[in-house]
Order: sequence, then structure tokens, then C-alpha cells
Amino acid sequence: MHSRKIPLLALAILVLAAPSARSQQSPERRMANIVSVAVEEYAKGVDPGGRITAQSEYDEAVGFLAEARRVADRITGEQASTSRALLDTIIAAAQARRPPAELDTLNQRFAASLGSAGVLERPVEPIDLAQGRQLYSANCAQCHGARGLGDGPLAAALDPVPPAIGSEALSGSISPETMYRVVAVGISGTSMAGYADAFTSQQRWNMVEYVMSLRGEAAGSAAGTDSIAAGAARRVSALLDQSLAAVRQGHVEAAGDRAFDAYLAFEPIEAPARARNPRMVAQMEKLFADFKGAVRSNDVNGAQAARDRIELDMPAVVALTRPAGSAVEAFWQSFVIILREGFEAILVIGAVVAFLLKTGNRERLRSIWVGVALGLVASAVTAVALRTILSSVPATSEIIEGVTLLVAVVVLFSVSYWLISRVEAAKWQKFIREKVTHALERGGGRALAFVAFLAVYREGAETALFYQALFSEGSHLAVPLSLGILAGFAGLAVIFTLFYRYGVRIPLRPFFAVTSVLLYYMAFVFMGKGIRELQEGNVVSMSVIHGFPHVEALGLYPTWETVLAQLVLVALFVFALARTFWPRR
Repeated sequence: MHSRKIPLLALAILVLAAPSARSQQSPERRMANIVSVAVEEYAKGVDPGGRITAQSEYDEAVGFLAEARRVADRITGEQASTSRALLDTIIAAAQARRPPAELDTLNQRFAASLGSAGVLERPVEPIDLAQGRQLYSANCAQCHGARGLGDGPLAAALDPVPPAIGSEALSGSISPETMYRVVAVGISGTSMAGYADAFTSQQRWNMVEYVMSLRGEAAGSAAGTDSIAAGAARRVSALLDQSLAAVRQGHVEAAGDRAFDAYLAFEPIEAPARARNPRMVAQMEKLFADFKGAVRSNDVNGAQAARDRIELDMPAVVALTRPAGSAVEAFWQSFVIILREGFEAILVIGAVVAFLLKTGNRERLRSIWVGVALGLVASAVTAVALRTILSSVPATSEIIEGVTLLVAVVVLFSVSYWLISRVEAAKWQKFIREKVTHALERGGGRALAFVAFLAVYREGAETALFYQALFSEGSHLAVPLSLGILAGFAGLAVIFTLFYRYGVRIPLRPFFAVTSVLLYYMAFVFMGKGIRELQEGNVVSMSVIHGFPHVEALGLYPTWETVLAQLVLVALFVFALARTFWPRR
């Protein structure tokens, strides 16, 4: 064992006690990490002309590749033979001392053949340097020293002596990505094992970033929100390219899987970006859907066009994830989010409240407020669940939102039909008050309370996630963000008051007609959006209708599944109108 082993050799010592959260590393991912480390080490030991400049670096690269070849025997799947062949080519190129750039190109092809396992895992949450420091202090400082200078109490008794991983001047340069990979896989033939099965990806990043902060390099690595978004964007691009490569080779099912993986990789960017510009994020989601639909229909040109647009628009979306520049900016962002996301709920709740007041059922308002309160509680619980126990389940938020929207469709359409069926009643004023009171006593009140619940819950969970992202940008923004929330609620209160005061002045018959059409419109939009969310969650298939318009305000999307579902709702609405207004003999 060489006494001069670079930080790579000591990095696997960083983890001596495994936390409770564990995940099993697949052979494919382990192999991808090993080969990436080997290629980086090769570039340090061989110059562009193929001459060895550092024998130890070259020997380490060859050793890593030998370990990767042993792992390759355990991989399975339709691409396994291709991956092994590419690995053999990399090994042959290293033995022939080919230029490092050639091995780097081969490694990119090799990673693409491994699918999502070939893409480096990135942090999915803001880096927690406090946790990284705690892990380092408890498990690493005894060897590497409190500041990572290789001067810990146990350092002198170790062979090789632990390198000064906290100092670039003493131990040489190393990227956060390489440090992360070595912590995951360790180094074969030494006492340092890999710890991918002991630590979660996020925990490994936290520890790596703490070490990088000791070196004064955290600002340029994955530590910031912007870097997390940039890393996610690179992962998205890699997965899209893998999907395109698969569909060109005729592997449509694998291409569809990679397209779905690319959308999941976009999620760390989605919430903070949507909080600032929902229209831009909605456009990106459309492009992801277009890409997935194109690859599933074997439309290579369409997939390439969608992929190019994603690549073109991604920098602007990543820029949206950067923390607010000032307290004033944070206030306005917070204010606009509450006003924007709450307007639709206030519209529905205002219509329901005005309806109860106009029909003389003021005592039923309590159930509406209960529905609103339960919607707020359910939103908070869902937001916490999405960040904790459901965080590892792919596309959970899309599936929950899709199901919620479809439930809302049933309730909104039912209430809409109930209202419109009474528009043409004889002896209107007396009849409607008697019928409404009777219907409310038979369960209609619960239906209206459920409408209020869904109106709040529909937007509430997503809004809570927006604010989680904003508050995580720093404690210095807590006050302006909180003031923005209060100002936003005040604005919504003004809107509700106007609706409340002026809505009750509208005559009953047109009020019922307008309210019914409003609720039906929302049901129509929710039907399209609900199916679309389930498509994004990979629950419902996606059959693209080429040339069909995409109108976000109407929930119109160019897929057969969304269009047919909305046509069913149109047919039901026509039936309701015919039954209400068709002359009876």
C-alpha cells in the first residue's frame, strides 16, 4: 500500500458508524461510480500524449477498473452485455495508455448504457452542513483531525497516514463528485469499504460538503440551492439523452422509463421555481409530457424537438430557484403566492357562502368553515408527508393531486347539476327556499362543506411546499416571508368580502345559473388537469394527439386520455341541460 495515497484512499474511512436510514446500492450504480473515479484518476496519471506522469495514479485507475469488471459480472438486463463490452473497451484503452479524453468519452457512453444508474445521485434537499459536521466529528476527526489536516489522535498509528482531506494545499485537488463516489464505493484491496449501503445519498452529500467547506470550496459545489438545481438540471439532461438513445435503438419501453426518470429528476427544481413563476414551470411540464409521449409513440423527431426546448428553457427555470435577493423581494414573492393560489379557493367558497345566505341557510355556514379548516389541516399534513414518509415514493405529489382533482370533479359536477336543475322551477322564490332547505337537510350541506374542503386542499398542500422551499433559503427571510403571508391573507379577505356583499344582491335565478356554470367550468378544467397529473405520475397512459391545442386555462392537453375524459363531462353537462330545459308533456 503506497504511503502517498491521495484523499480517495482515506475518504472511505469517513463513515465508521452507519445511521439508521439505509439503501441498497445496485451493482450498476456501484460500477458507474467506480469507473467514473477510475477515469478521473487516469487523467491525473496520464498526459494527453499517453505518457505516464504519475505511476501511482495510473495504478489506482487500473485497480479501480479491475474492481469494476468484477462487479460487471453481477449486472443484468437487456443492456448488460452492451455495458460490459463498453467497460472492456475502457479497460483496453487504459492498458494501451490512450489519451484521457478518449476514456472520458467512452465513460459517457458507458454511463448512458446503464440508464438512470449511470447518472450521479444529487442532493434532493438543501445541504445540511450541521449534520455533515456532526457525522465528521463523531466518525472522522479521530483520524483526520478536527479541521481535516490529517492530525487526529489516531493518525500516527495508521498506515497509510490519513491524508489532510481538509486542505487542498496538502492533499491535492478533488471534486465533490469524486469524493462522493469514493465514499460510496470505497477502494478494493484496502481496509476501506464503501458505505453506499450504510448512508443515504443525502447524508453522504452532507458529509462531503462539510469536508469541502473545510477546504474553502463549498461555494462552488453542491452546498447551495442553486447548485442543487444545477445538478438536477444536469441529471435531467443526461436522462433525456439516455431516453433518446434508447428510442433510436428501438427500445421504446426503456426510453419511456428514462423519460419518466427525467421528469422525477426535475422535481427538486419544480417547487421553488413554481413558487416564483408557475407559468414557466407549467410550460416545462408540458415539454416533459411531450417528450414522454413522443418516445412512447416512437417519434424520434418529436422527442428531439421537445428535448431541445427543455435544454433551452432549463437555465431560466434554474435561475428561479436562487434565493431572494432582498427582504422586499421575499415579501412580494410570499404575497403573490398566497394571493395567486388562494384566489380560486376564495372564488368557490365565496359562491357557496353567498348561495347559503341567499337561500336563508345562514346556520349552515358553520359546516363551510369546518370544511375550510379541515382543508388547511389536511394540506399541512400532506405537505409534511410529502417531505418525509412519502419522499422516496416516485411522483407522489402528482398522484395525490391527480386523485384530488378527480374527486373534486365528481363533487363539483354533482353540485353544479343540482343547482342548474332548479333554475327553471315554477314559483321560483318559495319553491327554491323549500327545496334547498330540504336538500341541505338530506346531505346537501355535507356536499357543500366538502366542496369548501376540496377548494382549500386542492391548492393548500402545494402552497405549503412552496413556503417550505422559500423559508429554507435562510432565517433572515423569515420575517418578510411571514409578513407577505399575512398581507396575502388580507388581500384574500378583501376579495371574499366583495364577493360576499355583492354576490347576495344578484337575483336567485341568474345567481344559480352563474354559480352552476362556474362550478362546471372548474370541474371541466380539473378533469383535464387530474388526468394530466396521473399521466405525469406514470399512472395513466399518454397517447399524443398531434396538432391538438394545449390550453392551460381550460385544462386542454393534446392527449386522447385527457380529451376523452373531458368529452364525457361535456356529454353529462348536455344531458343535465336537456333534462332541465327540455319541455315536459
